[in-house]
Amino acid sequence: MTELRAGDVLHITAAFSVQFTKPMMFRLIKVRHDLVTYDHWIWLDGYQLDANGEAVARREIFVLRAGLTVQQPSVPTQSRRSRLQTRT
Repeated sequence: MTELRAGDVLHITAAFSVQFTKPMMFRLIKVRHDLVTYDHWIWLDGYQLDANGEAVARREIFVLRAGLTVQQPSVPTQSRRSRLQTRT
């Protein structure tokens, strides 16, 4: 099972929920641990992406956890402090 992180891009299909008969790309903001779910299901908060990878809609989706794979891992961001230190 892959650890999901903010910024990960997921390919969501009907294999994860019958509501996704038309597959979509989804950029994760966060996994919603505050919502009650059935076993093996999770709520995800994020953005639906267009063919260019641009966000077109903010969505909360309810999907099966098993089989979710990251298509594009999140890019680690450099902290503000370390960016400032490298400039001096």
